Amino acid sequence: MKFLCLILFVPFLSYAQDFDILIKNGKILDGTGNSWWYGDVGVKDGKIIALERSINGTAKKTIDATGRIVAPGFIDVHTHLEDDETKDPQAKSFIYDGVTTCITGNCGSSNIDIKKYLTWIDSLKLSINVATLIGHNDVRKAVMGRANRDATTEEMQRMDSIVDKAMQDGAVGLSTGLIYIPGTYTKTPEIVELAKIAAKYKGVYTSHMRDEGDSVTQAINEALTIGREAKIPVEISHFKLSGQQNWGRSKITIPMIEAARREGLEVTIDQYPYTASSTSISTLLPDEILADGQDSIKARLQRPEIRKQIIQHIQTRLKKRKLKHLSYAVVAYYDHDTTYNGKSIEQINLMKGGKHNTKAEAETVMDIMMHGGASAVFHGMSEDDVKRIMKYPFNMFACDATIRIMGAGMPHPRGYGTNARVLGKYVREEKVISLEEAIRRMTSLPAQKFQLYDRGLLREGYVADIVVFDENTVTDMATYDKPHAYSKGFDYVIVNGAITVESGTHNGIRAGKALYGKGVQRK
Repeated sequence: MKFLCLILFVPFLSYAQDFDILIKNGKILDGTGNSWWYGDVGVKDGKIIALERSINGTAKKTIDATGRIVAPGFIDVHTHLEDDETKDPQAKSFIYDGVTTCITGNCGSSNIDIKKYLTWIDSLKLSINVATLIGHNDVRKAVMGRANRDATTEEMQRMDSIVDKAMQDGAVGLSTGLIYIPGTYTKTPEIVELAKIAAKYKGVYTSHMRDEGDSVTQAINEALTIGREAKIPVEISHFKLSGQQNWGRSKITIPMIEAARREGLEVTIDQYPYTASSTSISTLLPDEILADGQDSIKARLQRPEIRKQIIQHIQTRLKKRKLKHLSYAVVAYYDHDTTYNGKSIEQINLMKGGKHNTKAEAETVMDIMMHGGASAVFHGMSEDDVKRIMKYPFNMFACDATIRIMGAGMPHPRGYGTNARVLGKYVREEKVISLEEAIRRMTSLPAQKFQLYDRGLLREGYVADIVVFDENTVTDMATYDKPHAYSKGFDYVIVNGAITVESGTHNGIRAGKALYGKGVQRK
């Protein structure tokens, strides 16, 4: 009997453990969407090794999470890090918003040599983890520049080869930007062929669709068609309705996604929680004007008949939106003249002494394009549509931004505050969705979609990407007028088992890693 008691008692004696980090007394939201529960989390060697209501043990660092939510680190599925990684390797705009992993290479724009890029990411050591898609636009540019035509058989074979190698080197899928040059010149069969290659390596197809306004339903159908024909999971990026004339059409577009899922197509969407978008000012011009590079664009803009065509194009656009001026288009960053930053095209035109009419405003846009173009924020979405889309359960949150540099330009505030805005405005204040559901959308849903199978949940054996935050105070501080402000409320952010934000302050730790897709071929 004594021997039996000893056997039963041994596991209890071995329960006390040594940890690198021990998080105590937190409200555990594990990422599944289930309700929170009080518990402790033990971390050692970069992994979660214990998750219990109460853990006995010692630790190098103990965090008292009383009154705080403990959740998996957030995964942002739609970012644009390329060329900005070295500007702030601490990635503070992401880290202070609870993001521990970014998917980059979106909207058809990526590095072409994925192996080189991911190796470089590991050597740079950001504070965040990075996975990447292979971008169709840059694949096409590498083979045929900005040409407005179909690919030849030989060119198609070269693009196939680039995508195949990219998937073997660790890309998580193929992205398109069908509103951008040269993606807009591409017909659906070309994308299907490349998506089939990504599917062969268990990748995802993500798309900035061909249109997010008047022709949005046709654009959704194209994305779904690509998914069906290539037999590949689909992610529709920054799902929205642009232009006042399209407000309310989420009542049509969301059911299209629901119907596709009932059919058996693995389609999901993502969204930023704002009523303004952000992209290049060039999107105000007809697609055919933008072919073949800046020299060709400048040459076209000097031709009177082309200028007349652009003026008519912009005037028609405004008439559809029921607007009299280009007040909805605000320059975020214009390298040629930074005094334009933060001003609408209407304001810039008046500042230059132009007449207060659409013709003069269109000429202002052309002048900006003559000097290399600019990034801009476009105000034109409905809050009701934002909320309706937000309620859809297979919808993730994404900033659609790069690493922000404090004080540089007048960028969209989503680059600083996307997750905090959801948690503060739409969960706590307006109760559009529950806290549990918001966390699921930020963690396990994106991890599942992009096959990051050891992240996105608080589970024993999973990588210790963890956030600790105050659900009552978490707030986005960035606004359109004052976009450079870090989110507040995230007390601790842990990346790969390393505390990166401690008591609300980034401590300089850069423990991020490159993350590889399932098709990776590593020796």
